[in-house]
Amino acid sequence: MSIELDAPNLGDLEKEYLAKVIDSGFVSTFGPFVSEFEERFARYLNVQRAVSTQSGTAALHMALYEMGIGRGDEVIVPALTFVATAAPVMYVGAGPVFADVERDTWNIDPKEIEQCISPRTRAIIPVHLYGNPCNMDAIMKIAGKHRLAVIEDATESLGAIYKGRYTGTIGEMGCFSFNGNKTITTGGGGMIVGSREESLEHIKFLVNQARDESKGYYHPEIGFNYRMTNLEAALGMAQMERLDVFSGQKMRFSEIYREELGGIPDLSFQGQYEGAASSWWLTCVTFGERTDVPSLQKALRERGVPTRRIFMPVVEFPPFAAHSSAFRNSREIYERGLCLPSSTLNTEEDIFYVCKTIKELVS
Repeated sequence: MSIELDAPNLGDLEKEYLAKVIDSGFVSTFGPFVSEFEERFARYLNVQRAVSTQSGTAALHMALYEMGIGRGDEVIVPALTFVATAAPVMYVGAGPVFADVERDTWNIDPKEIEQCISPRTRAIIPVHLYGNPCNMDAIMKIAGKHRLAVIEDATESLGAIYKGRYTGTIGEMGCFSFNGNKTITTGGGGMIVGSREESLEHIKFLVNQARDESKGYYHPEIGFNYRMTNLEAALGMAQMERLDVFSGQKMRFSEIYREELGGIPDLSFQGQYEGAASSWWLTCVTFGERTDVPSLQKALRERGVPTRRIFMPVVEFPPFAAHSSAFRNSREIYERGLCLPSSTLNTEEDIFYVCKTIKELVS
């Protein structure tokens, strides 16, 4: 038995698609596979346009850049997230302002957002943490009241739904990641979707070094080398064909975890809003004070169960330390939380074994 935390699920279909792109000779950024992947992705989310990038981080960077956010501006982000949510804010010269998360959902707290708004605030980046949709009604209401842009960090939440709409399609722009540990992967890669066709067209131009191809190698603006390759896109097309299966597996794994571990008094699951359906990229839990989390993680590893700590709050890192204050919920969730095996390479039998092992160690 080999249990995987978040390893990608690759097989014959991916080999078939990769062989097609290799045989075509279009292995780099020029060729038909990138545009086809973008079109398939847009159809899945029911949006008009999607633009591929080299990573989810690049997608966030381009969204901020296209909105004209820069030096002297502020962008509100959750304290509990992967560092790649905050770093692109710094790339454009703006300042991240951190808001604490809710203790139940682990997502950015709308009440905290209100407290963070200043005359310099330009945007909010809600993160659908581990695939769990944020309270987008409240966030969009705040954004509308203060005339702020909303850039959804949906890098972990492909397939998640909030009140009938896919995450990433509710704000002005949504950013996705296809890193190797995501629900579907292109090895690296990311995607941007949005409500303004002209903005997405401009981003498509910018990620290709801002090259005006009608004039040869002519570059009227400063651009970026953020293009996806055809090799990556071909892998993505194969993975898209299996997305519904992957999503079903992750949902089933989450159900098993809740059914088997729900009775442990010292264990809690990430909460959801009414009308929200998580993609369960990773099923994660927190433990009470009776459980020593590092010791539990070590004991699980010794029994063949890989886990990962919840993201360390961004405010703990030196580049962002000046922004640090209490952030009590973010710190507590990090200190008490673990991500459980959620790779679609696992079987239901694997997940039951994980549950059995946790119960033996915690109950």
